[in-house]
Amino acid sequence: MTNITIFLGPPGAGKGTQAEKISESFNLPHISTGVMLREHVENKTELGVIAAEILNKGNLVSDDLVTAMLIDRLDNSDCKDGAILDGFPRTIAQAESLEIDDLEIRNVILFEVNEEELIKRMLERGRDDDTEESIKVRFEVYKNETAPLIDYYNNKGVLNSVNAFGEINDIFNKISKFMEL
Repeated sequence: MTNITIFLGPPGAGKGTQAEKISESFNLPHISTGVMLREHVENKTELGVIAAEILNKGNLVSDDLVTAMLIDRLDNSDCKDGAILDGFPRTIAQAESLEIDDLEIRNVILFEVNEEELIKRMLERGRDDDTEESIKVRFEVYKNETAPLIDYYNNKGVLNSVNAFGEINDIFNKISKFMEL
């Protein structure tokens, strides 16, 4: 049984930063589905070839394909004590795809943020793809597709909320308390 911790929250909330710190501190692999997908494509795995074909046509990779890659990744020996998922699930359908016998969603950390502050933070980090318009589009996608996961996991009794504004180490300490439950 692999115990999974999911980091849930809007773009720019600090999930990746905290996942790296928690991963190192608790000796759990940090699995970013974006990185995982790119690795499959680069390494031309069976799933990666299928994904590349889809991506090259400008389409999104299906939930089934991403879930297959994720389950394949969770079968690796470094995940025997658990893993941290960053960027998955993003929808109820994806969450339901994780409900299999070998996985237990033990902990979902919700990164709570003020949208205006977050937009300001994302613009200040200076990434090329962080324009005010693109950020607002990503927030709309988050609100429509990902935010329903808050109720989904709250109803399962595994949701824990963290104020994602403040010092990185303070946020890390809050998350660490939930990891030790």
